[in-house]
Amino acid sequence: MMIKDLGARVESVWEGLRPVTKKMIFGALQANTASAPVAQTQKFSYDTQSDWELSRLLIALDEQLKDESVRKDAEKFAEINQLAETLVKVLEAQTESAEVFIQLAERLLKRNDFVKFDKLTDALAERFSAGEIAEIIRQTDLAQIRAVSFETLSLMNSAQLVPLLDDPLYYEIARNALEQQAFEYESEEAREILEQMEFGFEDQKVKSKKFGFVFYFLLFTFAFLL
Repeated sequence: MMIKDLGARVESVWEGLRPVTKKMIFGALQANTASAPVAQTQKFSYDTQSDWELSRLLIALDEQLKDESVRKDAEKFAEINQLAETLVKVLEAQTESAEVFIQLAERLLKRNDFVKFDKLTDALAERFSAGEIAEIIRQTDLAQIRAVSFETLSLMNSAQLVPLLDDPLYYEIARNALEQQAFEYESEEAREILEQMEFGFEDQKVKSKKFGFVFYFLLFTFAFLL
């Protein structure tokens, strides 16, 4: 397989990859050819940069697969598709990124591949943090992705959701998950967290009222003295 024959965009993205990423891709291709499990690629270094690089290359490859001239060339189409599916396998096995998960999930849903979609969603509970799952819910517009992500978040330990309450981006998401735990799953821990939140809110309102009273009293006093 010659990368330069796969299209200018693919070649451009490929040239920007780190040597270690290129080595990992070639290793994954060889493993797939030999019908070996993708887990063998784990001997290569994998980090967030790898995620980003593989994601960009996959986008370029998918764009090429839509090209009419490529679709008419069976051999070229097969080569591009083989490389794309290899990247997908590596990303499915390694990624912990909200953006990449959405990319992979949308790709499967567009193809109506619900079996692989269900398998992909298993990774949420296995590898993804509560923050990344909340980010998936925040970013995606697809109901199917939001539903499975919210379900996974609601099944997590309540204590893992508490830090999300301090982030304005995730507050409503975390609160909704806690309410589902408390009322649908009858989680005592989630119920206690919600009660503490309500108590804290009411306490804050009382403090605000006291502050407002003192402020206006001092303002009135100051105006009277003048």
